[in-house]
Amino acid sequence: MLLLPATLTMNEARDALAMLEQALRREPEPDVVIDASSLQHFDTAAIAVLLECQRLAHAWGKGLAGRRTPPKLAALAKLYGVGDLMRLEEGAAA
Repeated sequence: MLLLPATLTMNEARDALAMLEQALRREPEPDVVIDASSLQHFDTAAIAVLLECQRLAHAWGKGLAGRRTPPKLAALAKLYGVGDLMRLEEGAAA
């Protein structure tokens, strides 16, 4: 299971993506889960990071889903028309 940081905005996106890419590459399971329960501050960059993680996972033959996604992030994904592309399970953030 991969973990999102507490803050994921444009300022953190590059570093967060690099960290998630390395973790995703090392993940032995075919279906990978990203836990977003600690995510508290985010902007549209969080959607871009998750979409890129999903693209990478598929390129490496893995599935990817989000768990404990803040409702506002799930709503943002729907607003941008990618809610159906991303497998985001809503849940309360920590």
